[in-house]
Amino acid sequence: MAPGRRTGDREHPPAEGFERLTDDRHQRVVCHVDMDCFYAACERLREPALRGEPLVVGMGYEADESHGAVATASYEAREYGVESAMAISEALELLPRKVDAAGDPDLDVDEAGFYRPVDLEYYEEVAADVKAALRERADVVREVSIDEAYLDVTDSVRWGDGAGGGNQATVDDGQRPTVVEFARDLKERIRETVGVVASVGVAPTMSAAKVASDHDKPDGLTVVEPGEVRAFLAPLPAEAIHNVGPVTARQLRAMGVETAGDLAAADREALREQFGERGLGVRRFARGEDPREVEPVGEPKSLSRESAFTEATDDPGRKRERVRGLAVDVADRARREDALYRTIGIKVVVPPFDVNTRARSLPGPVQDADLVVETALELLGEFEDTEVRKLGVRVSNLSFTEDEQASLAGFDADDATDSGADDAGADSTDRRLADHSGSGWVQTVLSDF
Repeated sequence: MAPGRRTGDREHPPAEGFERLTDDRHQRVVCHVDMDCFYAACERLREPALRGEPLVVGMGYEADESHGAVATASYEAREYGVESAMAISEALELLPRKVDAAGDPDLDVDEAGFYRPVDLEYYEEVAADVKAALRERADVVREVSIDEAYLDVTDSVRWGDGAGGGNQATVDDGQRPTVVEFARDLKERIRETVGVVASVGVAPTMSAAKVASDHDKPDGLTVVEPGEVRAFLAPLPAEAIHNVGPVTARQLRAMGVETAGDLAAADREALREQFGERGLGVRRFARGEDPREVEPVGEPKSLSRESAFTEATDDPGRKRERVRGLAVDVADRARREDALYRTIGIKVVVPPFDVNTRARSLPGPVQDADLVVETALELLGEFEDTEVRKLGVRVSNLSFTEDEQASLAGFDADDATDSGADDAGADSTDRRLADHSGSGWVQTVLSDF
């Protein structure tokens, strides 16, 4: 099968008239994860009866009132013409409330929906669970809003068998899923652990990945391989390109630029004259040119490494060797990022995809590679005879202040509480960990890894 772009399980050839632009076998792999109708999805989590029903979430809306604006409309509500940013009063004309329809003989209850006020605090809690799932799968995550994020997974996956990309040179293919396998696993992980649905776009650039995630909503998966970005974008309307809003799109249409393909071929000087440097920037995006890297915003909350076996194994020696290597890698990354950690954990994936996590909490922040290795191996002991598919090691509860570090000499294990915290009033910077091979100063807990 000729390489091209994949939407779900379908693969499409390059657009007619476009040849593969590059054959760079070390292209980046960028994922854009966009949660579908996120506010509505959160409301359905706590009210399952709302699933499948037209649902409108309003900013500034209160029950039985008509003020405010639509923050999110479910896909069922959109079928009635309800859109984001629409006034609630206008939305109610298109989609009455169920409770109102039930008491009005002129209204059809089957043509009505549900309205809920925005509960941002709750949505942020759900979003935190989603972001935790993303960080399980990727070391580089850039959160750009409550319901979307970019991931750089170049070092974790391979493009597959297509001629347009293959960053397989440095790692055994058996350790690396294809981009499609990775994205499917990511979507399923979010669905299973959080209960919400995501659309994922995968491409070698950030701007193309964002367009791809919006290409097959809801619950979509679109992969644009290296060399296919321009062909993928070409037939789309110009406003699909990053940084092209409604006003810019109207101005472009006045110049005869209707599609992304038109924009890619547009005269540089004409764009510069009309839009300045921004015009040249969107032209580059339309041509598949985007040098931006996925850079995390703020400090990470955890650091982790995972590795899958080519085939599931119950060999204790192989499992210990793999965990030891992962622990060393995680500890080294923490050292390079000047990160201290209070929790050390492992992840054990049992076929077909049963995820088990274990963690130990320390009484104070440390940075010690031997401790990470030793703790990870001790936690692995519970799974000594278990057949596993994948293993992971993680450090979390991070801090980045060097003078907070606890020493590993002279600490009295009896001083640690059951939760792993210091005694009230004690200065954690003065705490010292003694025999860290014992269990008195740690608590083994189930973790969200």
